[in-house]
Amino acid sequence: MGKLFLEYLEGSNVYTCRKCRAHLSKYSELISKGFRGRTGKAYLFNFVVNIKAGPAQEKMLMTGRHTTRDIFCKVCQSNVGWKYEHAVNDCLLYTSDAADDLLCVDLGGRRIIKKK
Repeated sequence: MGKLFLEYLEGSNVYTCRKCRAHLSKYSELISKGFRGRTGKAYLFNFVVNIKAGPAQEKMLMTGRHTTRDIFCKVCQSNVGWKYEHAVNDCLLYTSDAADDLLCVDLGGRRIIKKK
């Protein structure tokens, strides 16, 4: 295995992996704290670093059918949340413009915005 390169986020308001404390996102990237995940509270972020995505899986959620990917910490490989890939019902995208880029990390958030 090659050398692991991690992104370090400047500032004191940084969300980290619970297990290894690798930086995941800045407070300024937090969109919402209104989600409930498998393990409890979850946050919705606009941008997250130091993660890798698992295989795509279709799930029936409270808001309808979605294609998601679990996301894992790049350092310790612990599951830190999920990523929305696609919403079957176009009016239930969790994004302001691009559903593909939003990540929901098991810290919190839900926002439903109609697709333009």
